[in-house]
Amino acid sequence: MASYDEVGGINHVDCGNLPSKHAIALLCEDMLHLLFPGFFSEEAVSADEIQLMTHELVAGVRQRLNVEVRRSMRLNGTVEHPESTVSGLVCNFMLALPKVRALLQTDVEAAFEGDPAARSFEEIILAYPGLEAIAIQRTANILYKENVPLIPRMMTEWAHGRTGIDIHPGAEIGTHFFIDHGTGVVIGETAQLGNHVKLYQGVGLVARSLAAGQALRGKKRHPTLEDHVTVYANATIVGGDTVIGTRSTIGANVFILESVPPDMLYALGQQEHQVKPKKQK
Repeated sequence: MASYDEVGGINHVDCGNLPSKHAIALLCEDMLHLLFPGFFSEEAVSADEIQLMTHELVAGVRQRLNVEVRRSMRLNGTVEHPESTVSGLVCNFMLALPKVRALLQTDVEAAFEGDPAARSFEEIILAYPGLEAIAIQRTANILYKENVPLIPRMMTEWAHGRTGIDIHPGAEIGTHFFIDHGTGVVIGETAQLGNHVKLYQGVGLVARSLAAGQALRGKKRHPTLEDHVTVYANATIVGGDTVIGTRSTIGANVFILESVPPDMLYALGQQEHQVKPKKQK
């Protein structure tokens, strides 16, 4: 009790409930059920059942997410939001899920086209950690854009714990995104990735030294990867002003602090050089 008095910065007492980690974990599991119907169910799902199953899932997610969003909006003594505001926000979140599914379809296609070891879409959805990480990030990004505190980060950290892939909910990621293997990938809050980007394990898209701390909040701190960029294992790309140009390839184990023009190969042990533009399908 003396410690609670003396070290008060890590207490949460005489305040409203915070979002529940357990509840958010269950919501993330239900998100996967909604996004990939039939893949995460213990029993087979028939076409005759899918409408009723989806209705029940959507109703349950809306009800529970309403509770957690309301708790999160009270954070730091913020004014209580009307029930209609919270319900509208959650409803908009649910309405955005078909767009998330359309993006995830492109991610599955990119994984299948980009990995000769992939035997089927089923294998990618059930066994590729990168797809699970991006599925949760794409849903969390909706709440992040609505300025919902805590919950988006809790969702992506749930995925991080399961997959070893750390994607901030604020990162903006285009279509046909593929993380091969995935372990140790880090993508920061203000990173921007174009379409058809491919990353290998251990890639870091990170900020420069954060000595300025909170003064950097809201500023572009993480790199931009334009369309059709490939980054090989354990490469680290640093800084908000750093742009990797369209169709460029970044080799393994490099540390990049400056922009790379389009159609370049940047690799350890050799000079950066221009390569012929890749033929696009």
